[in-house]
Amino acid sequence: MDNVQDEAANTKEMPSIFPEVPTTKILAIGQFTKPPTPEQIKELFPKEVPATLRLYLAGKIDQWWIRQTQTGPVFLLNVTSIEEARALMEKLPLGQAGLMKHEFIELGPLTPLHLLLADRGPTASK
Repeated sequence: MDNVQDEAANTKEMPSIFPEVPTTKILAIGQFTKPPTPEQIKELFPKEVPATLRLYLAGKIDQWWIRQTQTGPVFLLNVTSIEEARALMEKLPLGQAGLMKHEFIELGPLTPLHLLLADRGPTASK
């Protein structure tokens, strides 16, 4: 999964016709490092669900889903750095047990929308 992060880093070095935008959210795509055993499910999931719910209630998780493959969750996080996203996910029980890893993707405003602005510059409040 680090390959995606490497590709993202390489993309930042490429010249772009679009303006740079801030990171406003992080997409965290989870994947089990190995299938949990029935004992691990019984032990960890009753802790994982409330811990995840606490992150949602704290405003750190915006949306969450399960992959159709049932191989892990996907979170849209209200954080602006991969470091913060990684720290949040690693503190969850499945992360602490080494059973879950995540791919992190930085997201920001859709840059082609600047073409719709007359001045084509960054927006500013007036």
